[in-house]
Amino acid sequence: MGRAGETSELALRYPYRILFIRHGETDYNAEGRLQGQRDIPLNGKGREQASSVGRTLAKLLRSELDRLEAAGAFRASPLLRVRETLERARAAMGFEPTLYGLDDGLKELTFGDWEGFTWAEIEARDPSGAAARERDKWRFTPPHGESYADLAERISFWLSQQGSDLFVASHGGVARALMYLLGDIDENTAANANIFQGRALLFEPGRKFRWVG
Repeated sequence: MGRAGETSELALRYPYRILFIRHGETDYNAEGRLQGQRDIPLNGKGREQASSVGRTLAKLLRSELDRLEAAGAFRASPLLRVRETLERARAAMGFEPTLYGLDDGLKELTFGDWEGFTWAEIEARDPSGAAARERDKWRFTPPHGESYADLAERISFWLSQQGSDLFVASHGGVARALMYLLGDIDENTAANANIFQGRALLFEPGRKFRWVG
């Protein structure tokens, strides 16, 4: 991995397209709680976001979706909020909801002992840890958790095992790792990027990515 201000070279070796969606909103998202690898379901807004992104992609990228479906190229994190999102999105695309693959490599980073707390609660409980994360968000590792650098290593390995265009449903942290690995942005920019729910990201060869919808 490069230092802050540097971008990854992996994109130069990854010649495929990835259409990516983040899971819809959960109650933890709405409350500002760190969920990490806790298995939290979608809330009502999240369920609508999932259906909405499916409808949007069906309108804008119909032939792309049909091509990916024919190739069996849909992949998801096994966490419930992602599976619910992809199944609702696939139904809105006109596909059988449950025909997709699960991949543990696409799980969100774990916040370890910090999971379940809001940032205000963490600042009160672990002020030195919160300050350390603020100084280096990319490399800071919560107690018994993972850093974004750890996650990027995991996603880099996952990418090395892929060999085709993909549709990926996963998490905000995974999107940030992909932005660093496949986009022309540095660690700090990736760590602080807004990852929208109810929209899609398209990663293309040559360090390019853009929001769709």
